[in-house]
Amino acid sequence: MILTDPIADMLTRIRNAITAKHTEVSIPASNEKMSILNILVEEGYIKEAKLVENGNIKNIVVSLKYDNNGESVIQGLRRISKPGLRVYAEKDKLPKVINGLGIALISTNKGILTDKKARSLGVGGEVLAFVW
Repeated sequence: MILTDPIADMLTRIRNAITAKHTEVSIPASNEKMSILNILVEEGYIKEAKLVENGNIKNIVVSLKYDNNGESVIQGLRRISKPGLRVYAEKDKLPKVINGLGIALISTNKGILTDKKARSLGVGGEVLAFVW
């Protein structure tokens, strides 16, 4: 199956797993997805993301994180830049998600970064998604 927007597919799988209260979700692997998930682990939105190989098929198993009340740590995921409409931001105009309570994932020439890290490095790029 060919996907036109694999990042949107990954975010939808995570969103659906959270709605169904699953503890894990499996996503087809790619380096771009892995770097996004590593940022989500560093920022504390998910527990872990590990690469699982089953023959020629590689998947990423994402362990979702819930608080003591059973509510997901991730309150929302939104894809911003889409294949039909790319959204770019200059270093001075990087978006803030919920006044800094969430993160924006930015694809820069230094790799995929959070909006805070991109601001500190002084780089802009494509705004991939918002997570809060």
